[in-house]
Amino acid sequence: MREVNLSGLDLNLLPPLEALLRRRNVTHAASDVGLSQPAMSRALARLRDLLGDPLLVRGAKGLTLTPRGQALLPMVTAALTDLKTVFRPPTFDPATAERVIRFASSDAQTVMIAPRLQAIMRERAPGIDLRFESYGRDVANRIADGQIDFAFALASTPLPLGAASFKLADDRLALVMRRHHPMAAKKWTLEDYGQVDHIGVRLTDDGLSDLDAILANKNISRRMVLTTPHFTAALAAVGASDAVTTVSRAFAMRFADLFALEIRDPPFSDIEMTMTLVTSSLRTHDPLLMWMVDQVRQAAEAAYRGI
Repeated sequence: MREVNLSGLDLNLLPPLEALLRRRNVTHAASDVGLSQPAMSRALARLRDLLGDPLLVRGAKGLTLTPRGQALLPMVTAALTDLKTVFRPPTFDPATAERVIRFASSDAQTVMIAPRLQAIMRERAPGIDLRFESYGRDVANRIADGQIDFAFALASTPLPLGAASFKLADDRLALVMRRHHPMAAKKWTLEDYGQVDHIGVRLTDDGLSDLDAILANKNISRRMVLTTPHFTAALAAVGASDAVTTVSRAFAMRFADLFALEIRDPPFSDIEMTMTLVTSSLRTHDPLLMWMVDQVRQAAEAAYRGI
């Protein structure tokens, strides 16, 4: 059997063909597909020539389908239905969706956002499971190849090629020290900041942090007596020493009573932070993931409200 070359066919003839076979009336078929009666008559002539069959013949009660026309009707109807499905925007129902969504995050987001987000999923999308994983140096590659769906970041974080970012909530940096710290009552200067011991958080170990770059521009360095990949561990260590740390104000407030902490504004400008959610631009066309962005935003706004 000779293969049909689709590129040589006028697929615009499919709707008129389906309407003619279904209606068996040129005038009614033309109305169904928005053509004039002369235009539909021309379409019928082209279809007869293309298919080598009259398709519709005049009988005692009007036009009647030929055997070929009768055979074509269910096939053409099914083909049009399938084509509409191809071009219809994908949709999903959160209540029945089943999927695992993976996030690259620190313990800050796991503590601040994950519990609220899980509660939202339990209510709105019980079939969606959440996985919070560590960052690692390869986080950009893991997003690109689909190993993880999202990564939490700051608006100031440079995005890799092909990434898309969505704002979640506003936060700010805080200088955190133990209660009754020797310098707790002092108004700190940048020089004070550079003279005390610091506890730092390194998530990917990929060089200087944004804060270190700010300090370097002012010829100030700081000694890191302890570095950890966990913000909670940094706060616990601060509560048990004279070292300080500079972290999210919202996160520090969450543990201020537990670790007996003082929370102050650091002695430099640009302490505002905007939290974002990063994904691959390819996944911005996935309706489930875009719905998930809105749910994460709701959880983050609740967690960071009033900061």
